[in-house]
Amino acid sequence: MNKKLTPEQKHILHEEGTEPPGSSHLNYEKRKGAYFCVGCGTKLFESSTKYESGSGWPSFFQSLPDVFETKIDYYMGYPRTEYHCKKCGGHHGHIFEDEPKPTGKRYCNNGISLVFKQQP
Repeated sequence: MNKKLTPEQKHILHEEGTEPPGSSHLNYEKRKGAYFCVGCGTKLFESSTKYESGSGWPSFFQSLPDVFETKIDYYMGYPRTEYHCKKCGGHHGHIFEDEPKPTGKRYCNNGISLVFKQQP
């Protein structure tokens, strides 16, 4: 997708960084469309699964099937489920089991790891 990543995108995607909460313009994106990995262009989320979680990061209750791999990290001193793009390995965020139906999941995504494309 974006062959030339910014230093911040590289840090988040390849060094498992995190952007500051509330910093992503995608927090306010409400149009119909889809979200893609900035690293490789893989379609990850439909806009119909995005919601306002109050966390400060774009949040989704469901991803597209088979697009992520997960691992457990302990960076905060307790276990969290981290997820990465299955195609390019880019870090996107963490999955929490504390949110709305139908899945109960919150994919808390770094906005800088995503590209939004509007659909008619």
